[in-house]
Amino acid sequence: VDAESAQRGYLITGRKEYLEPGEDAPEDIRQAIARLEAHYQGDPQQLVLTAVLRDRALEKLSAIVATLRLYEESEPGRWLDLVLTDIGREKMVAVRVAAEKLMAAEDAAVIDERASILQTLASNRAGVHLLTAISLLALLFYLRKTVALELTQRRHADDLQAERDDLESQVQLRTTELTELASHLQTVREDERSRLARELHDELGALLTAAKLDVARLKRGLGVMTPDLEARIKHLNSTIDQGVALKRNIVEDLRPSSLSNLGLVAALDIQGREFGERAGLRVRMRLAPVLLPEASQMTVYRMVQEALTNIAKYAGASEVTLSLEPDGTRVRAAVQDNGCGFDTAVRGRRTHGLTGMRYRVEASGGELRVVSTPGFGTLVEAWLPAALEPGQPDDPTEPAYSPDEAPTLPPPSGSPPSVAQPAA
Repeated sequence: VDAESAQRGYLITGRKEYLEPGEDAPEDIRQAIARLEAHYQGDPQQLVLTAVLRDRALEKLSAIVATLRLYEESEPGRWLDLVLTDIGREKMVAVRVAAEKLMAAEDAAVIDERASILQTLASNRAGVHLLTAISLLALLFYLRKTVALELTQRRHADDLQAERDDLESQVQLRTTELTELASHLQTVREDERSRLARELHDELGALLTAAKLDVARLKRGLGVMTPDLEARIKHLNSTIDQGVALKRNIVEDLRPSSLSNLGLVAALDIQGREFGERAGLRVRMRLAPVLLPEASQMTVYRMVQEALTNIAKYAGASEVTLSLEPDGTRVRAAVQDNGCGFDTAVRGRRTHGLTGMRYRVEASGGELRVVSTPGFGTLVEAWLPAALEPGQPDDPTEPAYSPDEAPTLPPPSGSPPSVAQPAA
């Protein structure tokens, strides 16, 4: 079309500038035909139409070139005859028909492609909807399973908690029963010791006293004795005295009379002094009057006794400190030494005495603590509930023993504590 328009403008006006729009038409047509042939490479039917379009277009270009050549040769009759023929129009109609066929085929291809795309989109949409529905079902199933799993876990947790609570209640019940049993056994043990101590004191004391009186009567009845007989009488008296001393030691160990007659402070003071003399250790005592029930007094006495026994056996200490003091609504009793100490995290055969102390203190409603480090000594301390009413042997308003019988108590607060010096 551009080439034909340029030809007509030039033929009418004779001006060369009208030919400029058509100068590039042949090359553009060849490039367009090449692109069409490449585009329809796999479609023989469209390639036929492309060949027809190419041939008719080239024929039209040949006619235009021939007309311009005749015009430039100054033969108006010939170029005009050529223009007036229907060859050019027929070529253009053929080009237009071929192009319209190609356009129609392309439109049909576009429609088919659009339909295919729409069908693909519909299929994809249906697939997306199906996948969405499946995902929703899967999510619903997952949520349902999750809820069921949570309910099962909660039910199991509740069952475990109920079982744990039941076990804890059983453990607490058994612990209470064992504590009560331990307390009962300690009470029975102390009662049995008291009974045995009374029987030894009464029966064995009476027998030994009678034996000593018989020896005295025998000595008076014999009159003048030979040296050998006098030596035997003295030896018999000495043996009876040793039996009396042994009986006294056994009775004191079974049931300390100082605790029953003089009170806890005096009993601990005597116990500390005797231990210092017996073991050759320096014993410091900080003993203050306190209010404690009778059972708790025995607990403190036995705890101190066990602690001193352990010190004599294992500690290798040179100094021991006994403490008894009020601590609010409780009473603190402690035994501390500067011995070798031990590792409290390692349990061994030596811990049975400490375990017995702990059970005994806890049975009295108290609390026991053992602090020890190898090479830095040991501290055994207990806190027991104080008595609520006065009148106990250690009530400071009611002395437990007479001034003549009272041992030396520690000096007032602020003065150095009393020390039991070791025996020479």
